[in-house]
Amino acid sequence: MENKTEVGQEKDQISLLMPYQMGRFQLSHRIVLAPLTRQRSYNYVAQPHAVLYYSQRATKGGFLLSEACGVSDTAQGYPDTPGIWTKEQVEAWKPIVDAVHAKGAVFFCQIWHGGRVSNTEFQPNGQAPISCTDKGLAPQVRAAGVDVVRFTSPRRLRTNEIPQVVNDFKLAARNAIEAGFDGVEIHGAHGYLIDQFFKDQVNDRIDQYGGSLENRCRFALEITEAITTEIGAYRVGMRLSPFANYMECGDSNPKALGLYMAEALNKYELLYCHMVEPRMRTLVEKSDCQHSLVPIRKAFKGTFIVAGGYDREDGNKAVAENRADLVAYGRHFLANPDLPKRFEINAPLNKYNRETFYLSDPVVGYTDYPFLEEIS
Repeated sequence: MENKTEVGQEKDQISLLMPYQMGRFQLSHRIVLAPLTRQRSYNYVAQPHAVLYYSQRATKGGFLLSEACGVSDTAQGYPDTPGIWTKEQVEAWKPIVDAVHAKGAVFFCQIWHGGRVSNTEFQPNGQAPISCTDKGLAPQVRAAGVDVVRFTSPRRLRTNEIPQVVNDFKLAARNAIEAGFDGVEIHGAHGYLIDQFFKDQVNDRIDQYGGSLENRCRFALEITEAITTEIGAYRVGMRLSPFANYMECGDSNPKALGLYMAEALNKYELLYCHMVEPRMRTLVEKSDCQHSLVPIRKAFKGTFIVAGGYDREDGNKAVAENRADLVAYGRHFLANPDLPKRFEINAPLNKYNRETFYLSDPVVGYTDYPFLEEIS
């Protein structure tokens, strides 16, 4: 009994394990499964093995975000990433969503468009990828550290084409609800299409979508308006990374960008804002940084989710000090399907294996990380 009390006491002290009311969703803890591209959705269709992956990480009252789902046939930039623009894709997600709901968890679908982070092989009829610009990207070495990815120079979207892309996001959101998801997260981070419009390092437009901060944010806010009108603001969040410089997508005044977007999203009464920490300038490495998300946290009126290099201790601290409502975990949650349980009893964590992050294997590096009871 004594041991149970100790665990219980520890649970009481852990801010990450306190319940939280996120709009209409009652969460039992504050540990969020971050959206993680897994590249195991063959032909852009989510696969049956994803049922196990997501349900392994689902807990009663937990909050899960899906891997990014393309909003159209021009959205893709990586092999084997899922989409949500066709009937087949919607049907494929249904059993996965059902399995997560069976565990009592809340499940949102992250929707994205890669923009210029693509090449002709992923595009319909081998056309150039679309972006806010025609500036290309230098080749990049993949996370595995071996293969080099090459990008095709993009085609600049004409002003009159932009409403069609906004509509693609709206239809994808409707499809996500049709698939059974509880809501959607608009991916406005990490150098993909929306972020390309945001950042003055990339956006060189001279129409109403370029130049001033207000103009560069217009595309994202038109998407927000279309989606909230379609499915309701109570089930829409947005992910932002104003401070990041991923995919050559940086901004000269990231703090102003973050604050402007936080205040703009308030007008739409967005359910949450999901911010990537300034210390994560790239996807994988933390760096010392004088910037903080606190001013943005204070400006945004909805639920505030933080992500980027968190462990148990500093995630706990972020919630305890009211710098965040929820904390998203990526690599630790990948390697520890029972992460909330481990955090509760302060158990050691499995180490993640970077080399298996993006294998197309349906099991390895995906559903084969052991649970605590399997280890003991």
